[in-house]
Amino acid sequence: MDITLNALHWIYLIGMVVILVTMIMRKNVVVPCILFTLLTGLIASGSLVGAVMVQANALLFALGEFGSLILGIGVMVAMAKQMADMGTDRFLIEPLSKFIKYPGVSYFILGGVMAIITALVWPSSGVALVGGLLTPIAVRAGMPAIWAAVAMNMFGHGLVFSLDPVIQGAGGITAGTAGITVAELISTGWPVWLSCGVVALTCSFIAFQIDMKRRGNVCAAQGKPNVEIKEELQEQAIHPAAKFMAIFTPICFALAIGGILVEGLAGGDALNMLIGTGVIVTVVGAILQYGVVEALERFVGYAQAGMEFGIMAFTSALFIGGFFFIGGSGVANILPGEYAQGLLMDWAWWLSDMVPMSEIPVVILMAIIGGLTGLGGSGFSGLPLMGSLALAFGTALDMNIAVLAMVGQLGCVWIGGGTVVPWAVIPVAAICDVDAVEVCRKNLVPTFAGLATACVVAVMLL
Repeated sequence: MDITLNALHWIYLIGMVVILVTMIMRKNVVVPCILFTLLTGLIASGSLVGAVMVQANALLFALGEFGSLILGIGVMVAMAKQMADMGTDRFLIEPLSKFIKYPGVSYFILGGVMAIITALVWPSSGVALVGGLLTPIAVRAGMPAIWAAVAMNMFGHGLVFSLDPVIQGAGGITAGTAGITVAELISTGWPVWLSCGVVALTCSFIAFQIDMKRRGNVCAAQGKPNVEIKEELQEQAIHPAAKFMAIFTPICFALAIGGILVEGLAGGDALNMLIGTGVIVTVVGAILQYGVVEALERFVGYAQAGMEFGIMAFTSALFIGGFFFIGGSGVANILPGEYAQGLLMDWAWWLSDMVPMSEIPVVILMAIIGGLTGLGGSGFSGLPLMGSLALAFGTALDMNIAVLAMVGQLGCVWIGGGTVVPWAVIPVAAICDVDAVEVCRKNLVPTFAGLATACVVAVMLL
């Protein structure tokens, strides 16, 4: 393809470089994204009014792409809050305590429960729930608190969060800017994700076993779970209907997943099925807990809290995504004029003509950039960039866009979502009363081993 670069392309490239440097400096990139969206709009339209309109178009387009994800996260968080108030969550988790009798088993139970909760309601809810209820039991069974934090972090913020298969928040952002569907991203990129997770968790568990041998299986825990949170959870009264809801909730979601499989739903349709199920579960729980009349107000309160969380989680992504959509699939909806493809894709085509590139350097570049963007402590801030780069390189070099996007997503989320950045692991370290930096140290080698394996598998798939 014959590409002619102009001032619009150069200002967009400069914007990308500035934003990437800002991420590496661990600063928020929202303002630079706004600035360069305005500058891009100014050059494209030739007027200040046009620039302002471009900024609005970028936000509205990003909102359209991410709106269902915001809604899904909000509904799941609302459901989690209702479950916590009613005591349903404790009925779902406390039966596992009888299985937590040995440190090795504790590692996988803590991690497994954290993984399930992360998939359904994101890791923030899992940290308080698993950390407050199960970690004290694991520590009494001989598991050092530092390794309880590692298990929760690696399974939740690493393995599951890097795919986010149910709520699809991460995949939705990446796929949106990559010009593909979430279903395509997951169905094509899952071997890359799985290889990364299996290697990372295996290395982490081996390190745990070596540390336990070094201790001689005498578990002098490097800290203790946060007793205040544990006591706060225990003081909350359990509603008589909580036991019913502990059975009703899994049945509802099992039926929803069954419906998804039977109807062959995928992507947004599958997410909508889960959103509707979450609403039903929350309404039923509120009615059983407060009665029909009071539930009218209580449900709105839960919904408001959930939507507030969803908006907060995606506020930065809207501004960042607005800028990066100009580089890919959203250019025709955001900038005035006619464009055959996004500005970043033009650069990729031009680069592919000037400098021959192969699978290996492109995959390594995607992983490195993804990791660098994650240094800001937010696994989501770099996802729009990774989706745009995957679209650009994949189209220009005839490579699988979904595989490239998955590599970038893994780098963003594992690093920044996250397992090796101290400020990303602070919540899990705090509830286990251990040093966040020490958790990161124990996660460092397993995480990089997993990402390196993911790169190898990605090259094989391209």
